[in-house]
Amino acid sequence: MAALAEQESGSAGRILAAARELVLKRGVKGLTIAEIAERAHVAKGTVYLHWSTREDLLVGLFARDFLAMLDEVGVVIADDPDVCRPSRLLPLVVRTSVERPFVHALQTEDEDLLGALTTHPRSTRLREDLGPGGVMFAALPVWRQHNLARTDWPLDEQAYALHALLSGFLAVATKHPVLSSVTVDDPIRVLAAATTALLGPETPTPEDIRATADAALAVMAAKREALLESIGKPH
Repeated sequence: MAALAEQESGSAGRILAAARELVLKRGVKGLTIAEIAERAHVAKGTVYLHWSTREDLLVGLFARDFLAMLDEVGVVIADDPDVCRPSRLLPLVVRTSVERPFVHALQTEDEDLLGALTTHPRSTRLREDLGPGGVMFAALPVWRQHNLARTDWPLDEQAYALHALLSGFLAVATKHPVLSSVTVDDPIRVLAAATTALLGPETPTPEDIRATADAALAVMAAKREALLESIGKPH
């Protein structure tokens, strides 16, 4: 298993903390390695011992938010397999995404925070693999197989519709000006109801729930390992 730089070096941890603070305060645009090093109280060369480019450092910072999200969701499903139901899993994904600023920024393509990294190839891969589209295309076949989603709709069209639903809820969570005038008291409950309306009633057996949870945990473990390898190797 790949090790993260901060697990082996205190200076790497300080650099990541400094980079996170600066990005959240002012965004990526114009941010330099020299500024990050100064905030972390390390020499500029120390940063390059761990990351060969500014993009490596910043994309790795974003990826750590995705890693934390995978870990949180995995623990919840392991503790309560029933969470793998669409009506429960999608609200959980939205909540954990919104709570992690870099996950949320990448999923909503927030150029104010990310700058040119919004469309960087590695940022795009993160979004495609672990964003709403990646989640839907991984989960839908399993849900359909185990009586958790209707099967009278072509898979690609169903995934597209669900992706649009999830992306819309994420956009509302950012207070998008076009949507901010529409409010409800309990948006998570509304998302759960909208998911059921889109996918149909959930009629799984206990065996279906267990199989779906096991499949979800296996997919997340594979994605987690791939993400660790991506963060840990030079680019």
